[in-house]
Amino acid sequence: MLVAVQADLAVLEAIAEPTRRRILDAVRERERSVNELVEQVGMHQPGVSRHLKVLRDAGLVEVRRDAQRRLYRLRAEPLRELDAWLEPYRAEWAGRLDSLEQHLLRTAEPIPPSSKERP
Repeated sequence: MLVAVQADLAVLEAIAEPTRRRILDAVRERERSVNELVEQVGMHQPGVSRHLKVLRDAGLVEVRRDAQRRLYRLRAEPLRELDAWLEPYRAEWAGRLDSLEQHLLRTAEPIPPSSKERP
């Protein structure tokens, strides 16, 4: 249980940072080299490499060597696990928002047209 909680925390900490989310968006589309990610993210290579290490450690990306290049791709499994964990919360909020909408429809009074809208 403790290992699972630590893994979940690592995923949450990794995706909390906007640059790492941009990297994930890029590798979601297709495999990318570090140089491509440097261009896409607009950051120097050492910074991108540090972010990639955090993403790798969290299990969100995997790397493959292609001669001298390293290619990164998305590992969606940790995000699916996070999505499954969030589902009951989404269901709870959806129910509450539906109730709010029904309440507003029952209790709302029509807004009279303003003087500009009258003919």
